[in-house]
Amino acid sequence: MSITAERRTALVADYATKQDDTGSPEVQVALLTERIVNLTEHLKTHAKDFHSRRGLLMLVGRRRRLLDYLKRKDQSRYEGLIGRLGLRR
Repeated sequence: MSITAERRTALVADYATKQDDTGSPEVQVALLTERIVNLTEHLKTHAKDFHSRRGLLMLVGRRRRLLDYLKRKDQSRYEGLIGRLGLRR
C-alpha cells in the first residue's frame, strides 16, 4: 500500500522543478496522487475498510488544497501538472 523508495525517488526526479527539489507543490501532488491510486486499489478489494477510506479522503483533500494553492500562484504550472497526472480539473 505504501510507495517504495525507488518509486518515490523516480516521482521526485520526474516532477522536481530544480535539483534536490522535494517540497515543491508539483512533487507533493505527484506523491499524493501515487498514494491515492494505491489506496483506491486497496479499497476495491477491501470495501469495508473504513479507516483506510477516511485516510483516502484526507489525502484527496490535501491534494486539492495543494492544487488550489498552485492554481492561485501560477496557472500555467497548475495546468501542466494536472495534464501530466491526468487529473480531471
